[in-house]
Amino acid sequence: MSEGFLMEVCVDSVESAINAERGGAGRLELCSSLLEGGITPSVGLLHVVKQYVRIPVYCMIRPRGGDFLYTDREVEVMKTDIELIKSHGADGLVLGALTEDGRVDTELCVELLAACRPLPVTFHRAFDMVHDPVVALETLISLGFERVLTSGCDSSALEGLPLIKRLVEQAKGRIIIMPGGGISERNLQRVLEGSGAQEFHCSARSTKDSTMKFRNPCVNMGASLSAPEYSVKVADVTKIRTLNAIAKNTL
Repeated sequence: MSEGFLMEVCVDSVESAINAERGGAGRLELCSSLLEGGITPSVGLLHVVKQYVRIPVYCMIRPRGGDFLYTDREVEVMKTDIELIKSHGADGLVLGALTEDGRVDTELCVELLAACRPLPVTFHRAFDMVHDPVVALETLISLGFERVLTSGCDSSALEGLPLIKRLVEQAKGRIIIMPGGGISERNLQRVLEGSGAQEFHCSARSTKDSTMKFRNPCVNMGASLSAPEYSVKVADVTKIRTLNAIAKNTL
């Protein structure tokens, strides 16, 4: 990385993907349903995003929201999604799986990594739900993951900063530690300086109001905690440019 850092932006739409690249993102994590923390994007979304951006696109492989303990049928879905997404031009994949006692599911990860080859793979924030992050990191290194995305097993990367710093020191360049979770213009400098990380992950979104003129306020298409029907969250070019400038000045 000639600039000394890489900014990955998490996106769930073509508009956000375009905005992220315009703002200076070095890589995209493409998902659907960021309200659930991200699940596998559709092949159609990947196909169109690849037509509009030039930076690498890593796709989330996560069949549902919730925990990271998967059934045999969910594993079938994950393996099928991996093959489909690889065939439609993904540059890398993002996944994770845990056992019921909060350890990295080594057996399943070996199978999924084999299906992903030769593409690079990031272990996502399932890492933040592990019982012992020090042991888990060594497991991910031995399995061959390219990087791990983590908030330091806390509510945000800023809150988890002490652990992220320890993980960077433990990794010693054997795996990339990428802080993510609540990163903004207000805390990015502290996260980068305090962790020693060279990559970071953000969504940098703003609310965009719907252009619908007729609105029915009585209907909600999802659960009670779902997003409003007449607005969407979209990656904000200005926010991303600001984060890019902060990173350049910090690293």
